[in-house]
Amino acid sequence: MANIKSAKKRILVNKTKADRNKSIKSSVKTAIKKVYAAIESNDKEAAKAALTAATSAMDKAAKRGVYHKNTCARKVSRMAVAVNKMA
Repeated sequence: MANIKSAKKRILVNKTKADRNKSIKSSVKTAIKKVYAAIESNDKEAAKAALTAATSAMDKAAKRGVYHKNTCARKVSRMAVAVNKMA
């Protein structure tokens, strides 16, 4: 355990931020899974709605610095292509 006051504070702050990031990443992953589940079930309307929700969640995560913006852009692009390929 750290002895210096600032080091103790950093430990607490890092734990708080790690918990927040874990929560955001989990919600983003869930949103992505919903998009691909809708694609698998061949439900275009549900896929479009899930894509909109996932895009919003990923943009917020990128804005907060949880994901890099290019990573989110790449994943959103791939999901959009998959949704648009549906018959």
